[in-house]
Amino acid sequence: GSCLNLLRVDHASTTSQSMLSRVSRRSLGFISTRAMSTASLPDLKYDYSALQPTISAQIMELHHSKHHATYVNNYNATLEAYAAAEAKGDTAKMIALQGAIKFNGGGHVNHSIFWENLSPNGGGEPSGELGKAIEAKWGSFENFKKTFNAKTAAVQGSGWGWLGYNAESGSIDIATMPNQDPLTSMVPLLGVDVWEHAYYLDYLNARPKYLESIWNVVNWDDVSARYEAAK
Repeated sequence: GSCLNLLRVDHASTTSQSMLSRVSRRSLGFISTRAMSTASLPDLKYDYSALQPTISAQIMELHHSKHHATYVNNYNATLEAYAAAEAKGDTAKMIALQGAIKFNGGGHVNHSIFWENLSPNGGGEPSGELGKAIEAKWGSFENFKKTFNAKTAAVQGSGWGWLGYNAESGSIDIATMPNQDPLTSMVPLLGVDVWEHAYYLDYLNARPKYLESIWNVVNWDDVSARYEAAK
């Protein structure tokens, strides 16, 4: 069967795509616990208060230490239950648990990328090859932001907006994903969480305002590094 291996993302730019490819292959057959490892909550490279006023310390602490930690804990617990079902040959239970593995494993992968995509020294515009690719695709950085924000604001309920790299076409594009579904059709470069827990305490129901502000803390060095590694 296919494998899913969601590890701690210490070097997210080089490991996240490998993890995501395993998530996508899970639909091809049963996953095997022999190739899986438990996940752990990654440390942030900045203080909870470092992204203020764009994202408050209260949201950052809740988002990282509570929400992300819950995905990690639930993922690990589901792995244990899956391994027990696998040992018993309980096919029905194995099938029933795959949704929880995708949801909680996807939540871990998505958030691990998200934290790296943000920085107190972020903002501005991307330079180098990524900047050129964005201008070639959307005409200008401002038009890219406008398009990204419009598509991501339109996500129904909870989900994510992504800038990704399509390895087959060699181009970048914008995609949205529902819930915690990981981006598997492209290499994820930049992810923006639009679950209400990511912004509600600061922006209430004004998701578009949150999306306008998030660009002030986008870590373009990290996004560019992912782009270079993906090519």
